[in-house]
Amino acid sequence: MALTGLAAVLLVIALLLVVVSAVQPLARKLELSETVLLAIVGIIIGSVADFALRSSHASALSGIAETLLDFPINSEAFLLIFLPVLVFQGALAIDVRRLAHETATVLLLAVVAVVLSTALIGFALHPFAQMPLVVCLLLGSIVATTDPSAVAGIFRDIGAATRLTRLVEGEALLNDAAAISIFSILLPSVTLHKAIHPGDAVISFFISFGGALIVGVVLGRLTLAMMSAIGSSAAEVTLTVALPYVAYIVSDEFLSVSGVVATAAAGLTVSVYGPSTIRPQTWLFLNQLWQQLVFWAGSLVFVLASMLVPHLLVGMNRWDWVLILIASVAGMVARAAVVFGMFPLLAWSRLSPPVPTPFKVTMVWGGLRGAITLALALAVTENDHVSTPIAHFIGIIATGFVLITLLVNGTTLRSLVLFLKLDQLSPIDEAMRHQVLGIGLANVQRRAKALGEELGFSIDATRPVLEQVARRSEDEQAVNEFDNALSDTQRINLALITIASQERSLLLDLFRMKGLSRRVMEILLRSAEAAVDGARLEGRLGYVRAIRRRLSPTFRFRMAQAIHNYLRLDRPLMLSMAERFEMLMVAHFISISLTRFMRVRLEPTLGSRIGEIVAEVLSRQRKLLDEALDTMRLHYHGYAEALENRIFRQIVLRLEGEEYDALLSESLISEELSRELIKEVERRRHRLDKRLSFDLRSGIEERIKNATIFKGLSGAELHDLATTTTLRFVTPQEVICRKGRKVKYVYFISAGLAEAHVVGEEMHYGAGDLIGAQEALKRWRCAGTVRAVQFGHLMAIRASRFRRLVEDYPVVLENIQANRRKRETGERPLSLLPRRKPVENDTPPENAAAEGPTALAIEGNPTPPLLDAPTPGSEVS
Repeated sequence: MALTGLAAVLLVIALLLVVVSAVQPLARKLELSETVLLAIVGIIIGSVADFALRSSHASALSGIAETLLDFPINSEAFLLIFLPVLVFQGALAIDVRRLAHETATVLLLAVVAVVLSTALIGFALHPFAQMPLVVCLLLGSIVATTDPSAVAGIFRDIGAATRLTRLVEGEALLNDAAAISIFSILLPSVTLHKAIHPGDAVISFFISFGGALIVGVVLGRLTLAMMSAIGSSAAEVTLTVALPYVAYIVSDEFLSVSGVVATAAAGLTVSVYGPSTIRPQTWLFLNQLWQQLVFWAGSLVFVLASMLVPHLLVGMNRWDWVLILIASVAGMVARAAVVFGMFPLLAWSRLSPPVPTPFKVTMVWGGLRGAITLALALAVTENDHVSTPIAHFIGIIATGFVLITLLVNGTTLRSLVLFLKLDQLSPIDEAMRHQVLGIGLANVQRRAKALGEELGFSIDATRPVLEQVARRSEDEQAVNEFDNALSDTQRINLALITIASQERSLLLDLFRMKGLSRRVMEILLRSAEAAVDGARLEGRLGYVRAIRRRLSPTFRFRMAQAIHNYLRLDRPLMLSMAERFEMLMVAHFISISLTRFMRVRLEPTLGSRIGEIVAEVLSRQRKLLDEALDTMRLHYHGYAEALENRIFRQIVLRLEGEEYDALLSESLISEELSRELIKEVERRRHRLDKRLSFDLRSGIEERIKNATIFKGLSGAELHDLATTTTLRFVTPQEVICRKGRKVKYVYFISAGLAEAHVVGEEMHYGAGDLIGAQEALKRWRCAGTVRAVQFGHLMAIRASRFRRLVEDYPVVLENIQANRRKRETGERPLSLLPRRKPVENDTPPENAAAEGPTALAIEGNPTPPLLDAPTPGSEVS
């Protein structure tokens, strides 16, 4: 009984999956690309099915054979089902920040190479094919798209340079879109005989690309926002499965932009922001799921497309082979022209790092074609508006082109990579290998010896093994040229890259604790990745810049502060302040761990001298963190203590959970007891999910009341001043008042330091001083730019409010003048933080040390006369 219908289709898919599973180990054993072997297997299956259908001796298999040859999937289904999965996973797996440095190279390969290949192949075939030029160009667009799966698989198997793999995978993200866009422009000209206007075609091409990028990014960010709000692992992963199809279909069907580009942009967006939005366990599972999905999709699409090869080659003659060779040579020449002709221009213009010649040779030879080319060719042959000769021409030439690249280029690419020695480590990596093995094997020998003695192994059993490890360590140390292979600058850069990467790992590990803000982790993770890029491109300077940018207020924080200042709405700034508090505290803990990591792990490998330099960089980073954190702790001590308590409770709960897991793995407790204990941990952890309340105006009235400048004010006036005062948080080198600008606010320095340069004189301001008082009273413009020297906490009083205050309470003016006299006589030193109130047996207030672990007192600095300047505008107060 012949099997037909849905049962036959499902059985065919199941059998193909069995074949795919068997091909993977066979390809590894034969040292062939899985993609190439899948194509061969698909052709064989298609040929056998055709034979079974025509043979009377295999009637039992006729149903399956008919299903194989007439599989209920057309070219549109090929692209709609498989392409979004392949493109999205390719984008998801790419290191976007590393790829960003290769943007110009990738765009050149993905767009310019596709356009040039389309044109060169079309014009090369036109004189020989006896077909209209537009048909030859249509064929050129079909075979212009490359398939990276075979190439990238070979590169990964033999350990080729990661940059080479990154370039090939980056190209694959967009070249399908470029080829399909050109195909979509040319096909109506063939089917409907419409004239092509080059200008309109170019504009349409770039609109399709640009619009798709916007759509993909927006959909990606919306999906991430939904994932963050849902908080369920299963739902989060499900959203990523839906995203590529939504992006592809909405873009293609409703917005008339490139669905491939939109899908790639959505995947890249999730790749960039996913690790900081999705919990690490979920992110790991998500990537594993997508690797499995792409394995199924990629394998099935290759087998199904290859099964159509015998059908597409029906009616082929010798002249077709000539045309296939012409197209193949033209495609190779076009790719070589781009790689060898334009890459040097990118390097010369510094748009992209130089690409070594062995890389160029490999990229030219590795331009394999695959399933997408066959699907586009099938779309032409299935189109009822395409004449039979054109369909025959497109089907045969495109299929032959794919076979040549897979069977010739694909089978020899591994040998080419090995011949060019692209599988070997760079001199720096080779030196690191000897250094790491020399040190690591010595540690292994010591630990193995101690473990052998502890477990009671006989000396005769352990001696040969330990001696072998010792010999390997000595051999590595003998050939170790680490000190000569790497300069001090290279070792420092390597150390900083390692430090930043370790920070990212620590953050991801910390992110596993529920209760920490996702937005805070996103900021810190982005900062760590920026530090990796900065250290890789600019060394120590790039690393330091990235760390300093982390401490600068975010755009969201600045917007919240503007809303607080102008609209008198506190809530946005309260939320931003809470996030900044948490970010600084987490960064502080990470900084301590990094210092220990540097001493224990890095310094033995890179040397003590390099360790000292890196320790100095980390010390400065930690000092900045401490300054920023202590400034906030001073004014919000209660919140700081509550936040520390909460984070520590989360750490303890995590340790408790790990302890129960260890007890279960050692069979010391039952599964039932383990589940009950974990439930109790989760219940306690759930109590920590509630956000801590942050009172932005906590203690403002108290600080104003204790300020010497405001002594003598009535309680009602102090309360009114506190309610009308706004807050400003400044970072080092931030401009507080710019020269020549109208003074709108008088700033009372609650904590921090500031400086100004006026008429060749440096003037400094510390805690308790006013900035802009003189200008506000006399309606002058700012005489010099005032900048923050340290992280600071300022209370801003509107200039009009300050003038009214001085008019109503002349004692304020007297307090300001008394404060100036004390500064001039040295009775009141410049300080970063406010002074303590005097207590019994304590030092006088004027000489008291500043509060807090980072208190700073600077004696002898020039003090600005606040109100008795000789000429208008000559000084800043």
